[in-house]
Amino acid sequence: MIITTSDQVEGKKIVKTIGMVKGNTIRARHVGRDIMAGLRGVVGGEITEYTKMMAEAREQAIQRMVEDAEKQGANAIIGMRFTTSMVMTSASEILAYGTGVVLE
Repeated sequence: MIITTSDQVEGKKIVKTIGMVKGNTIRARHVGRDIMAGLRGVVGGEITEYTKMMAEAREQAIQRMVEDAEKQGANAIIGMRFTTSMVMTSASEILAYGTGVVLE
């Protein structure tokens, strides 16, 4: 599956536009990670526990988007984007979305 943030794929022709495809996940903070994050907040630096958690969430959202695209008959996704939102105090949603297309 080709995934791109641009609206076209160089050297390929879009023969059909399927429409919006999406995948999401909601992740909650973990008490153990919060303790480490609190300590890093005091001394400064990257909060690697959350960096890893959000990277995993993005990958899961992409995988779910690809599954949605395949289910709808797309073989590529153009205009791919991420968005995030807080759904409660300790949980965030990551949404991956784009336009499913069929490339020739």
